[in-house]
Amino acid sequence: MDAFTDGLLERIKAAETDLDLARETGDDFLADVELAELEDLRRLAAEHGVEVNAA
Repeated sequence: MDAFTDGLLERIKAAETDLDLARETGDDFLADVELAELEDLRRLAAEHGVEVNAA
């Protein structure tokens, strides 16, 4: 795996974790921000053929 793929997968994992935390704490604004980030990262992964397991 190359550095791009590793970094992208780590960013996706972090966004998933942050999204879960925002939802758990009831921070709707932060949850929306994290969801948008996660969607962008997953789109980027798809564009580059990086397989991402759904959380």
